[in-house]
Amino acid sequence: MDLSQIYNTGYEVIFTAFSGILTAQIIKCIVFLIVKRKIDLILFTTTGGMPSSHSAGVMGLSTAVGLINGFSSVEFAISLGFACIVMYDAAGVRRAAGKQAACLNKIIMDIYKQDLAEAGGKLKELLGHTPMQVFVGAAYGVIYAIGVHNMFQRFLA
Repeated sequence: MDLSQIYNTGYEVIFTAFSGILTAQIIKCIVFLIVKRKIDLILFTTTGGMPSSHSAGVMGLSTAVGLINGFSSVEFAISLGFACIVMYDAAGVRRAAGKQAACLNKIIMDIYKQDLAEAGGKLKELLGHTPMQVFVGAAYGVIYAIGVHNMFQRFLA
């Protein structure tokens, strides 16, 4: 499959969405390294953190659809609606679940005197995103999709 079979097709949309998620996860590890001065490759496979890879992926997908089919197309409207739901969930529901997990972990540690294994293990606290993490991920996804689309276009010119 050559580049001309990918450009302006669904393959470009899929490539943009998944590579946007992948690069956002890499950026998340780099941001952690800069801020904490530690390497934590586990972050590459986890949810939460800066930037939101969920937001980057869905906004990259929506932007790619808009660039290919037009920003007034039904496909763009559907993808943007999907993106809004994912981003709302990341900043709302999953963030609240992470806060509840932190409270439950504290309660369990107080009851079991620091032995979380006895209580079934520690609950995952970093589930969701702050609104800023979602916004930065979304902005990254839009910029990334425009960059990928322009890169494909230049290689075919």
